[in-house]
Amino acid sequence: MATRQLPALAQYRTDAVTRRLCAGAHLDEGFAREVEAELTEDRLRATGLSLGIDLVALARHARAAVRRTDVRDRRLAWICAIGVWAAVPTLLYALAGSLPGLAYTAAGLIVSAYASAWWLVHQAESEARRVALTVEHGAERPADLVPAVEAEVEQRLLEQKRANVVPYTASAERTNPFVGSGTKLKEMVWQPIDVSRPAEDPAGGGKLVIKPFDAVDLHTYVAREMEKIAGLKGLQVRNRLYVIGNHVPYVGAELLPDRLRRPRAQIPKQLVQAGLMQSGAGMRTYLSLVRAGEGGRAIVSMHLRARLQHPSLTWEVSAYGIPPLQRRFDRVNRLPVDGFERWWSLVSHATGTAGRALLGAASRRSRRSAERRRRARALEKVRREIDKRHLLYDYGAVDSIRERVSDWKQLGYTERTDSQDFLQRLQQGVLIATERFLKDHNVDTSSYDQAQQVINTHTYTFQGDVQAGVIGDNATMHQHHGPGAPAGQSGQGRGTP
Repeated sequence: MATRQLPALAQYRTDAVTRRLCAGAHLDEGFAREVEAELTEDRLRATGLSLGIDLVALARHARAAVRRTDVRDRRLAWICAIGVWAAVPTLLYALAGSLPGLAYTAAGLIVSAYASAWWLVHQAESEARRVALTVEHGAERPADLVPAVEAEVEQRLLEQKRANVVPYTASAERTNPFVGSGTKLKEMVWQPIDVSRPAEDPAGGGKLVIKPFDAVDLHTYVAREMEKIAGLKGLQVRNRLYVIGNHVPYVGAELLPDRLRRPRAQIPKQLVQAGLMQSGAGMRTYLSLVRAGEGGRAIVSMHLRARLQHPSLTWEVSAYGIPPLQRRFDRVNRLPVDGFERWWSLVSHATGTAGRALLGAASRRSRRSAERRRRARALEKVRREIDKRHLLYDYGAVDSIRERVSDWKQLGYTERTDSQDFLQRLQQGVLIATERFLKDHNVDTSSYDQAQQVINTHTYTFQGDVQAGVIGDNATMHQHHGPGAPAGQSGQGRGTP
């Protein structure tokens, strides 16, 4: 095809979602602590797939944000202890005893404590905003803007990016086994295709000889050809073994070298292929096709499993979607960047929060310390039960960061139409790839032609307790809500150890 020479339009950054989340970690303390605990602390549960996110960068920024607020609160706690809790009784005593010199000294300590707290809050907020704006609008990679976390943690997160095994919590088996892929759009098993009949020899002379093949060959072919057939540049294709969380020990040491540690994210590919040839107990291999929309704002995925049992072939197909980020992560683009507005915004923030920050610093530190001890005790208790009582623990992931911070209310027209296009292209691509594969192996495709007419009538439906809609075959989108559930709620659960 001829390429027309036209001016280039501005494009979304490919790491736009990562930048938005990293910036959000500096502007939302609760989010930063949640992410820092999930990605860097010791735990037993697997980490859910976080599609379209650089987990290393996010872990680094979450750690930097948490350390900043910890330093601020530690200093505030000391200032409060010296300048408030010691000065207030002294002031009351001086007033009761008519000691003006002592009263002035105590009052000065209180004023100095507030002024110091104001300055600490101002500086912490100013630094948080500076880093957030640099992450969002700067040219450097987000991961290069803050110090690294532990090398062991970063190596584990890098392995997670190339994960070929996904342990999922046992409770998800009934609803959403593809943890990290978002909301279910459709589950189906396509019309069976007869693969036992050889094709006619085009040169005459009777039937051709069918070339032997298995499900691994078919998956390999689809994985290799899908991007070109579907016309989806940047399509991510990977075979993954999905394992129910409490069946993880049965896979072997390749997945769980130590029962007292979290499972690995990568296993030998032979184990992945084995889950395709014959599913194990709660273990099945799927070919995951993932395509992100512009800037990674919305993500659709299709999980395929070839069921090849002589004389027929069927495809098990599950489609999932993740909408754009929640609106709270847009705050970085509403911050004043310079001039009087920036100065006044920081002054207003410090003035409005310095008092509460000063008086509550000690209690906040105490609560955080108690929560860390609680998590450590819970983890140690589970490890004792695994080690001493041989507890069959559920190592499966509950959800993922990316799907947890998404919101169907933010899904716009562009994301809806792009997602529809991706899903239709993926479905048609699988059909075309299957036909070509069968023809390459001298299989008569007349049965395929009949099945294709039925398969092409399938639609994709947003389901669950989030905003829903039906993507039809004629480029239509019908919005509706699930029964008894308000739009935009995620309904995702949180995991523990």
